[in-house]
Amino acid sequence: MENGTKRVAFVTLGCKLNFSETSAISREFIGAGYLKVEPDEVADVYVINTCSVTEHADKKCRQTIRKLQKQNREAYIIVTGCYAQLKPEEILDIPGVDLVVGANEKGNLFKLAQAIEQKRNRGVAYSCESSKIEAIYPAYSQGERTRSFLKVQDGCDYCCSYCTIPLARGKSRNIPIADLVKEAEKIAASGIKEIVITGVNTGDFGRTTGESFWDLLKALESVEGIERYRISSIEPNLLKEEVIRWIASGTKFQNHFHIPLQSGCDAILAKMRRRYNTTMFAEKIDMIRSIMGDVFFGIDVIAGFPGESDDEFEQTFNFLKERIKPAFIHVFPFSARKNTPAAEMPNQVKESIKSLRVESLTSLAEQLHSDYCNRFKGTKQLVLFESEEKGGKMYGYTGNYIRVERPFDASLIGKIVEVEL
Repeated sequence: MENGTKRVAFVTLGCKLNFSETSAISREFIGAGYLKVEPDEVADVYVINTCSVTEHADKKCRQTIRKLQKQNREAYIIVTGCYAQLKPEEILDIPGVDLVVGANEKGNLFKLAQAIEQKRNRGVAYSCESSKIEAIYPAYSQGERTRSFLKVQDGCDYCCSYCTIPLARGKSRNIPIADLVKEAEKIAASGIKEIVITGVNTGDFGRTTGESFWDLLKALESVEGIERYRISSIEPNLLKEEVIRWIASGTKFQNHFHIPLQSGCDAILAKMRRRYNTTMFAEKIDMIRSIMGDVFFGIDVIAGFPGESDDEFEQTFNFLKERIKPAFIHVFPFSARKNTPAAEMPNQVKESIKSLRVESLTSLAEQLHSDYCNRFKGTKQLVLFESEEKGGKMYGYTGNYIRVERPFDASLIGKIVEVEL
């Protein structure tokens, strides 16, 4: 393969885990002499890392493939990620797709791309059998000067009734702590100050190595050069009091948690096959607040799950508004996914009703976020500023994830400074 002048572009759809994996894949191409360009530029190779959490995500991937194919009809288009794992044949039916790479071979994507281009093959799928997902691809993101997403875990054993993640990413498995410490040291050496710990079911860390999530946190705490850590998403049943007390004791871990709720109605939670009820969820939130204070909680919620009545939706709305009062709500309309029990459940909610419920929760989310931020007006907070400049402004985040704007000052990029909000 003649690498010297070849151009490659990457498109990441979906979660922070995908972002870390795309970044790792891109480093292989760049190391081989490729020039990385933006997705809207003409490239010789396009790599799309896909999501499949909803039908909208699948549609967005298909639209992206067609758009890139129009930019350069001679380009090689490579598709990986959850959509590639779940529906490889559907992707191969799209004109212009050359290679579909499943979860087991994601770490070999660059080598497979070389082989495809050398042989001038078109329309090939590798390793897309869900029952055989065993490999785990180490990855961390690079490119943002202030934050890196570090993949620590992959897969999930929970099998919630609406979710295809176990089919797309396999069983829960993790990277050894010693290897993750080395990855964190590489991140620190690049000048990045903050690491976001990411995975499919992050708190389930340790399944394959016999280590614990707390072991991981304590090991990462000791990495010099990293000043902040965030836990990107963790199931409420895996948040342990001893870990919270340790975090609150003066560690680098910030008072910011992203926790999936999905519903504030116990009947719906049971249908979803979640591993908690609203009482347990609320007790977890109370426990964290009693130890850490006014924490930024980001909460995931699904609107319009099959059979969700108006009354059950109101239970969720009121649970969030009056009991949990999170700083932010990530709202998703229910999307029926093939090969999941929820897709076959009776009393599927009409799209028009889902839309109204999403709109209602989104309005609540905006109000709760405003209320949370306003509580910190006039206080002094430590802010890590990013490199992006828009309209003469720069942006950064406090430890508890409040976004801060100030006039652009290049000397502040990548630094943690005290700011009065």
